Amino acid sequence: MTPGERYGEIDLLRAIAIVLMVLFHIVYDLREFAGININYQDPIWFLVGKTAALLFIFISGLASGFSRSPVRRGFKVLLYGMAITVATYLAMRDIYVRFGILHFLGVTMILSPLLYSLSSRMLWALAGVTALLGFWFKELVIETSLFLPFGLMYKGFGSMDYYPLFPYISVTFLGILAYRHWYDQRTEPLWAFKLDSKPILWLSRNSLMIYLVHQPLILLIIFSIRLL
Repeated sequence: MTPGERYGEIDLLRAIAIVLMVLFHIVYDLREFAGININYQDPIWFLVGKTAALLFIFISGLASGFSRSPVRRGFKVLLYGMAITVATYLAMRDIYVRFGILHFLGVTMILSPLLYSLSSRMLWALAGVTALLGFWFKELVIETSLFLPFGLMYKGFGSMDYYPLFPYISVTFLGILAYRHWYDQRTEPLWAFKLDSKPILWLSRNSLMIYLVHQPLILLIIFSIRLL
């Protein structure tokens, strides 16, 4: 299998993730900026948002196995994440994005050559350990913000998007393991699944661009309607 080859099942999962993410953010923005009584913390909406994020993390771990330059892509994604940090700090300082999904994905892409060098047994062990550490860290409160990327929060911390390495890197490990189990060293596709849907392919190929522009577009529409 060649690094540039596309896999219909991966494109489909990525397209599902982007649609779920946009849907969740529409609900979030309608509540926070339009005053519409929609509870985005309701279990169904929470599940929509979390499923989108976990799919992105899983696919990122899996897709790094196909990438020719995951480290370069990681720095690019991390740079976009930092731009979002600056923009949200200027717009809403109390809940600006400190270590959101793009920061997470950027860091794990940069680390992917190291992570892919680990044995599968080690990855399974780390997946369990990091998940447990992440749930334990959620119960702890420390006095500094230096360890936010690892899931250790300080009193009064708030962010509109927060995906620390622990526990979510465990899903990255599962993505790497999925690559090894289903794709690595195969000369023939595991599934004879060819995706001919242009909209789904477009969503998959442009998922990063959609992530970057959809929130400003949603807010522009909301504020334009409010001014009418």
